[in-house]
Amino acid sequence: MRITWHIVKKRGNLRPELVYDVVLEGHEKALALPYVRIDSTIPEPPSSWQAHCYPGQHERAGAAPAGVYQLATPNHAAGRLRQSLRLPWRQDNAYPEVEASFTALRRAFEAALAAAGASQPMDVRGELTLSAGLKRDLAPSLMADRLLGLAQ
Repeated sequence: MRITWHIVKKRGNLRPELVYDVVLEGHEKALALPYVRIDSTIPEPPSSWQAHCYPGQHERAGAAPAGVYQLATPNHAAGRLRQSLRLPWRQDNAYPEVEASFTALRRAFEAALAAAGASQPMDVRGELTLSAGLKRDLAPSLMADRLLGLAQ
């Protein structure tokens, strides 16, 4: 699995945007892994649908975050996931929780990968025939039927 992310913020009162991609490798897809989701520590700003945050409003007025974002990995069928999240406006443009959250996502994914890898493959085949005892019991009557058929 490879996680890449990019935070971009334009000059002014615009909020930064975090775009991340998660791509599974072939052997990870082959294990049929489900989505792995975690609650991150990345705060979702109030009114996160707005691309801007004016001075004195929302997080710039001290409003609490609306919650935290969930981060996810793709399932095995998709193999790739891209998400875009709007981050709260910060004067210093520092977002240390982004890398910490992706580290937690990687840890959760590795646990799911280890569990799937521990499920060993198998290839079992079987075959049954009549038991020797039944064949021995049926042999006289089968031979009698064949001999009578030849005599006709």
